[in-house]
Amino acid sequence: MACHHQAVDCEFCRIVSGDEPAEIVLDTDGVVGFLDTRPVFKGHVLVVPRDHILTLTELPDDQVTPLFSAARAVAAAVREGLGAQGSFVAMNNTVSQSVPHLHVHVVPRTKGDGLRGFFWPRTKYAEGEAQEYAARLRAALTRA
Repeated sequence: MACHHQAVDCEFCRIVSGDEPAEIVLDTDGVVGFLDTRPVFKGHVLVVPRDHILTLTELPDDQVTPLFSAARAVAAAVREGLGAQGSFVAMNNTVSQSVPHLHVHVVPRTKGDGLRGFFWPRTKYAEGEAQEYAARLRAALTRA
């Protein structure tokens, strides 16, 4: 079994270690999935790496596939097990991240459930602004 680094003051690390109660729905060597205690809809699952990793940018390459394979499996399970028509899959990094431990939200969705796309207002690019943003992102990606 892999060595897992955990933080004692982290609620999700305590769930992973079994020191904090949770409704576990998925338990693998590298990933744990459990019900969110404040779900957007019933069946809302949080999928977390066992290791205490803060954000997606800090997730080691060898943990990307296990984490997203688990999220994909849970997305299928909310359809199969709960009769959802689909799912909303998302994560916050630092901003709006209520627990500082990387977690993927898998929220069951059904047409007419009242969830309106993203939870924030949309904006528009000014003339030429989209090209500037795209160029800045391309430059950052080539540096990465």
